[in-house]
Formats: sequence, structure tokens, C-alpha cells
Amino acid sequence: MSASYILALDQGTTSSRSLIVDAHGQVLFQAQREFTQHYPEPGWVEHNPTEIWDSQWATIQEVLSKSTLDPSSFGGIGITNQRETTVVWDRTTGEPVHRAIVWQDRRTGDYCEKLKSNLTVKDDIQSRTGLMVDAYFSASKIRWILDHTEGARERANRGDLLFGTVDSWLIWKLSESTSHITDASNASRTMLFNIHTMEWDASLCTLFNIPMSMLPEVVSSSGQLAQATCFTHPIPITGIAGDQQAALFGQQCFRPGMVKNTYGTGCFMLMNTGDHAVQSTHALLTTVAWKIGDRVQFALEGSVFIGGAAVQWLRDELSFIENAAEIEALAHTVQDSGGVYVVPAFAGLGAPYWNPRARGSIFGVTRGTGRGHIARAILESIALQSMDVLECMKKDSAIAITEMRVDGGAAKNILLMQFQSDVLGIDVVRPQNTESTAMGAAYLAGLGCEIWTSMEELSASLAPQDTFKPSKDKSEMRNKISGWKRAVKAAAYWANDGMKEEKTSES
Repeated sequence: MSASYILALDQGTTSSRSLIVDAHGQVLFQAQREFTQHYPEPGWVEHNPTEIWDSQWATIQEVLSKSTLDPSSFGGIGITNQRETTVVWDRTTGEPVHRAIVWQDRRTGDYCEKLKSNLTVKDDIQSRTGLMVDAYFSASKIRWILDHTEGARERANRGDLLFGTVDSWLIWKLSESTSHITDASNASRTMLFNIHTMEWDASLCTLFNIPMSMLPEVVSSSGQLAQATCFTHPIPITGIAGDQQAALFGQQCFRPGMVKNTYGTGCFMLMNTGDHAVQSTHALLTTVAWKIGDRVQFALEGSVFIGGAAVQWLRDELSFIENAAEIEALAHTVQDSGGVYVVPAFAGLGAPYWNPRARGSIFGVTRGTGRGHIARAILESIALQSMDVLECMKKDSAIAITEMRVDGGAAKNILLMQFQSDVLGIDVVRPQNTESTAMGAAYLAGLGCEIWTSMEELSASLAPQDTFKPSKDKSEMRNKISGWKRAVKAAAYWANDGMKEEKTSES
């Protein structure tokens, strides 16, 4: 049998999945396994790296069993992963020295704030890496593990310890401890990688006191990258990308100006900027989208902290609905939001505001406000926050944007997708196959093992899509946007006024 299948591994924040994809881009079999979330202190989030691997391996075995395919049937393995999550392990034994520190973890926030207070350091890090100084990224997490795990600093200085994001950890296990690699998209999320030289930055490693011997080799996102030797027949690893970059590739946003938005717990928007690393002046991130051969594609990225989580709030805390899907029917019980705006800043505001003190607020409530108005305002807030990010992308890139491709759980909500199109004034395109992240890993792997020979061939086989076109009067949308801007300013004023009161009381 020819090697005409791809094994796609989608290792996420709460679960691991494996999918078998054929040469037509169809998902034939899949399996999923959740794993434990650890919260040792407020603001801390950890995973057991061994449990991550065990859950991923279990799903691999399950899909192989379902399919009855032999490992020799697979042309390659594609891997996509939760980004920034940090694993440190022993080079010889392969044993992790500490639980993985997850991308959501904020334990190094104070340290990063001190770094940011030095504007020269802050600007230098952003110019080299494209990232804002933040606990979100891997560098400060590595430093914390070395400083807070007994003997780790000394072992690292001797060259005995290795660092990797989750892709590196999975490849180390799949290759039976022979390959220590990461791809350029994941490397660009560590705050140690110079996106202009495409190399680990020695000065940043010195700043964070991280031995360069710990760092994986940086490889392309597609190609013959490593060998998974843990099967009865070795399978080449031919595709790697961080989850949001994989979704951009899975949505086939191959040309500059193409944008995808993933609607999950939060919203992650990426815009392909081609071979140019656009330095944002509007609080967005510059990141490597992927590297194929010698060609590097870059992207601008903006993150909305609270997207689908606002719907969960209506369900779990307010009991407006019993499951998330019910919000659309509830929102349809009214013609509009009745002038109500919800600013869902439950964890502060992300891009482009970056206001950690902001808190959730509801404005415009009257005696006639009902559950339907609030439900509709919640859905509109998801689209309006995404609009804010897209406006920044337009300003940073000076590239005309004609459509936005969407995926994620909340993208199934027709009312939300139609409002998103109306408020942006552009087409919103939703694939009928919403497995964009896993498909991105499969496409990269398929290119790497030549199941597909080019991006053009992939584009020719694009799956069916649903397109939402603007349908509302532009003046109505301008009024809606104006009201949203006022609501965000009011939420920020409330937060900032509270900060002033704190300072006054301290003095």
C-alpha cells in the first residue's frame, strides 16, 4: 500500500487528539483524550509532561486501531501544539525536572513588569522577537524552572537539561530521544528567537540567564524533519506548527492580507504579511507564520482574552442557558441589543487595549432590558472585540482586507458570524470542515512528504465554505461601533479611576 495518509497530532491545552487524513484532505478517523490541569497557586497553571505524552500516545493507538492501517501507510506525521507552554527535561534520562508551565500561567508577571519598566530593554526585545514582554511567552518560564527547581540551574549549566515547547517534547518521545527540534513558528513564541536572523538570540539568552545548550534546533515547518521510530515501521515527521499558525495554514491563508480568526475561549486573529515582518505600532504581535524550505512567511497576531468564555459565563454563573448553543435562540428573541453593551473584560482587556485592570461591565441597561438583550450584546461583544484587532492590522500592514476566514466553536453561531460580517463590512468565510488547526498540521506534513506538491494544489482542493456577506445599513453599524467605543472607554475609566484611588490611599 502506498504511503498516502497523514497522521495529524493536535496537542491542545486541555486535550490531545490524533486524526488520520487522506490524500483528499478528508478526516477519516480521530480520537481525543483529556488530561489533568494543575493549579498549584492562584494564577499558576501546570501540566504533567508525561501525562501529555501518554494522552497523545493513547489517541495515536486508538486511531490506528480504528483504521487498521499499518504505520507504513503513512507518508508523514504533522504536529500542532499549544504554544509557549514550557517543558524542561533531562538530556540523558528524558525525565521532566518540573511540571510544564502552561502559556496561561502568570507566575512570572512581576518579573516581566520589571523588565518592561526599562524601556530600552522592552523595545529591544520587541524589535528582535516581535513580541511584547509578557509572562505569556516561554523565556521567563524557563528561567523560573531553573531558579526554583533544586539543582536545575547547575544541571543546565553543565548541558544536562533540555528545553522545548510541547512540539519538541512530543518529537523527543516519538523519536525515542534522538531528535531535539522545534519549528520556526514555535521558536518565535519563546521570546528568545530573533525573527530577523531566524536564529536563537545569544543576548536574549544572557538577559534571561538561559544556557543556549538547552535550546532545540530550529527547523522548517514542512519537510523531512525527524523520524518517529517508536512504531513497528518508522514514520517521518514532516510538519510542525504552533496551533494558531497551523490554523492560519489550515484556512489556506497563503497570501499577504489573508486573515483568520479562531473563536474559542478567547479569539486569536492572525494576518499573513508575506515575507515582511511588520513591526506593530498598535500593540499587536509579530510572529513567524511558517517556514517552508528557505521561505519564511510572517503574521501579525492579536488576542482577545474573552470570546466564548463570555457565553460560558451566561451559562455557568447567570444560568441564562443550559448549553452554549442555546445562546443563539435566546438572542433571536429580540430584534437588537436594545442599546445594551457588554464589555467582557473578566480578565482585563487584550489587544489592542492591554488593560489588565479592566473588568467586565454592562452599559445601557434599562427597565425593559431582558435576558435576550444581554445574550445578544454578549455575542456582539465577541465580534466588536475582533473588529478592534482587525482595525489595528489594517493600520499596521497597510494591506487591504477583503475577507476574514473563521473557525472555532463559536464560529458555528450564525447570528454571530452575520454580525461579524456586518460590523466589519467584509465577507466572513467559514469552512464546513472546522478542523482548521489539525488540517494545518496535516497540510504541512502532506507538503513535506509530497502527498501534495504545492500550496496551489492545496488551494485547488479547498473544502466547501459558507460565506456571510454584509447586510446591514452602514450608518447603523457606525452607530453600533461608536457605542462600543464609548463602552470600552467607560470600562477603562472605571478601572483607571480605581487605580487613582489606590494611589491616593497609599499616599
